[in-house]
Amino acid sequence: MEFVLYLILGACAGVLAGLFGVGGGLIIVPVLVFSFTAHGMDTDVLTHLAVGTSLATIVFTSINSILAHHRQGAVQWPLMVWMTVGIILGSFVGGVTASYIQGPILQKIIGTFAILVSLQMVLDLRPKSSRPVPGKPVLTFAGVVIGWASAIFGIGGGSLTVPFLTWRGVSMQRAVATSSACGLPIALSGALSFMVVGWSEPGLPEWSLGYVYLPALVGIALTSMFFARFGARLAHTLSPRLLKRLFALLLFSVGLSFLV
Repeated sequence: MEFVLYLILGACAGVLAGLFGVGGGLIIVPVLVFSFTAHGMDTDVLTHLAVGTSLATIVFTSINSILAHHRQGAVQWPLMVWMTVGIILGSFVGGVTASYIQGPILQKIIGTFAILVSLQMVLDLRPKSSRPVPGKPVLTFAGVVIGWASAIFGIGGGSLTVPFLTWRGVSMQRAVATSSACGLPIALSGALSFMVVGWSEPGLPEWSLGYVYLPALVGIALTSMFFARFGARLAHTLSPRLLKRLFALLLFSVGLSFLV
């Protein structure tokens, strides 16, 4: 039954990754925290385990989402390459930073972030795209900040990358596609960081590689790889307005539950 939950979670995360360029981590992390808690895992490690596992699953989600968006010609590869320079450094440091934060405090940080993202989505708050596309130094610095924050929250960075790119004059569709591409280096570097810092941590369950729980990784990856392509096709054919409202409501509820 536990593995079935991971399969369903992977399907939801895949659709979200392709549709919104968010990598699905904002859903994966809370559900894994609840699942790990229900299975009696050590409270000192379960939140970090959820974040690290989420980042590892986004590796698979991002690959399929990138391919789908690339076929549409929407990924801005020059922007992605220079952001990746900063992302690799920022996401690895973010994993190390998270290791120094106690599990309950990390949950509250993630909960607060989820509520803020939900409010941004439901109110449709976006910076005006009145600025030019940034140069290489700005892209690299933005990559450091986005990678660092994304690794702490266990996300693919879409909720940060998309607003940044649209603010700097990139169209919404291309921003989502480029954000999906940026999610891959975030996930790779962040997951590796969580594996390293959690490698000798006591209290981890069997089948863990540091702060990455393999049964959850396999279950989520199996379905997310297919559903990411489906979500990307929806992003180019349907208006996501209603789905964004429902997603925002879910995020708000999850964030609130983490805080209280």
